[in-house]
Amino acid sequence: MNRPPFEVADIIRAHGNSFVAKGRSWVTWLHLRVLFAIEHCRTAALGGHLDRCRQCGHEAISFNSCRSRHCPKCQTNARDNWLAGRSRELLPVNYVHVVFTIPHELSWLALQNKKVVYDLLFRASAATLLEIAANPKHLGAEIGFLSVLHTWGQNLQHHPHIHCVIPSGGLSPDHQRWVHPRYPFFLPVKVLSRVFRGKFVAGLKLAFREGKLVFPGSLKGICEQKAFHAFLRPLFRQDWVVYAKRPFGGPEHVLHYLARYTHRVAISNHRIVNLADGKVTFRWKDYAHKSKQRLMTVTGEEFLRRFLLHTLPRGFVRIRFCGFLANRRRRELLPLCRRLLKACPLTGSTTPTTSEPKVSCGWLCPHCGGTMALIEKLTPQQIRWRSVDRESVPDTS
Repeated sequence: MNRPPFEVADIIRAHGNSFVAKGRSWVTWLHLRVLFAIEHCRTAALGGHLDRCRQCGHEAISFNSCRSRHCPKCQTNARDNWLAGRSRELLPVNYVHVVFTIPHELSWLALQNKKVVYDLLFRASAATLLEIAANPKHLGAEIGFLSVLHTWGQNLQHHPHIHCVIPSGGLSPDHQRWVHPRYPFFLPVKVLSRVFRGKFVAGLKLAFREGKLVFPGSLKGICEQKAFHAFLRPLFRQDWVVYAKRPFGGPEHVLHYLARYTHRVAISNHRIVNLADGKVTFRWKDYAHKSKQRLMTVTGEEFLRRFLLHTLPRGFVRIRFCGFLANRRRRELLPLCRRLLKACPLTGSTTPTTSEPKVSCGWLCPHCGGTMALIEKLTPQQIRWRSVDRESVPDTS
């Protein structure tokens, strides 16, 4: 894929200082850390390494990545490594995609209580799937799945939702057979919606009673118990959005499918169309009008404000496994699932070992196409010294 003409880093360089100056009342050290990481990703400020071609001896300096999970440029390697591990856990069945979304009315409460509300979103959606799947009326089986948190819509506004990718079927209660689903959409969506709503609201009430929620600014009006319950009451008058797709294919499709969801950030650099006159234009998909491609133009400060809405709390886990795919049960139950499905274990690709002590850098020589190998790690100061030395060498051409 061609390098995009504009990047989030360019917007931070152009408007980061003015944005921080105007947003001092709410910008935290975590926001500043994210801005710094993205702005300096793959620049000399983060250091680098000297690479040498194993065939022709060509040398080149590569700058380090910031490795921030919010950076649009740092997710490809993390995604590929993660997917390589998942390839050994796939089952030879179709997979189902289910999405749980909380109402827009809860968005501001979620923004001010990210860790509590996002964790509740994970727990309520997982408990809903496990409970409905275990019911003999619907499936009568123990299922396993992974859940991925997204907090954005296409227009970068706050829109928290959970993507769940589920093997179609599950283990019988006695673990003696594999139970196949009886519905085209795996589990009844209306039932999922109502149970999820009940569990999520009950979780909010419990968090309120335990004093885990904060109510700054415009939320002060619902900090009392009666006001908070009155705020929650209208949420039961509407159906919550739970979206289920038809099964999308077996293990040969699921890794490609997961790649679209697991390591995404709020916006990719390739969606940024223009940066000029203090404004940013980016592409977005209008799902309300048959996914029509549209352009949106906002100020640079507004773009950064929307982008930072999706900064996750430090240490928050945004990809989780449940049911028989849970970390503590996977080793025991995955082989059982394969035996019941009469499948052989799926093995990931292995890389042959080499006697050379040099580490491959993962890119090819631009001159001969040979493999580049790591020779030396460089600090930012060493990179500056090398650039000064190059500038001081007289041109003899």
